[in-house]
Amino acid sequence: MAENRENRKAKVIEVLNKARAMELHAIHQYMNQHYSLDDMDYGELAANMKLIAIDEMRHAENFAERIKELGGEPTSQKEGKVVTGQDVPAIYESDANQEDATIEAYSQFLNTCKEQGDIVTARLFERIIEEEQAHLTYYENIGGHINKLGDTYLAKIAGTPSSTGTASKGFVTATATAE
Repeated sequence: MAENRENRKAKVIEVLNKARAMELHAIHQYMNQHYSLDDMDYGELAANMKLIAIDEMRHAENFAERIKELGGEPTSQKEGKVVTGQDVPAIYESDANQEDATIEAYSQFLNTCKEQGDIVTARLFERIIEEEQAHLTYYENIGGHINKLGDTYLAKIAGTPSSTGTASKGFVTATATAE
């Protein structure tokens, strides 16, 4: 019986580490894009990108904490390579694709947790999937504005302040409190 429990835990730790590696990649990707957007003088876009990266940092930490609770060792390896030098439309298209793939993977990971009888980790995935969906919606909305309005939209954003000040709550938390 104990061996079976250890096998179930090992499967959950495996998906948690896969998810953590995905989050570590997203952090690096989004912070790189934050710097690029800021450098291009799209401050409002840069600020939101930083807030989303902070959400991803929180997710990575949540996964690490759960891994430790289950007796595992959190990975420090990121999954994937950071893409640099993207133009603004490419940023939002690739990030929407990344968030969509993340939601799909996390839904499968959630099912694995349920199959292994770990409802606590399943709930963690459910919460994080909701936050990833908010990121996806944001990326799709901004990408849609850029596709529809092009340079007119980008000109409206150009020169906006990029300072996120002390806002370390992240995108999801910051938008929830603004409502």
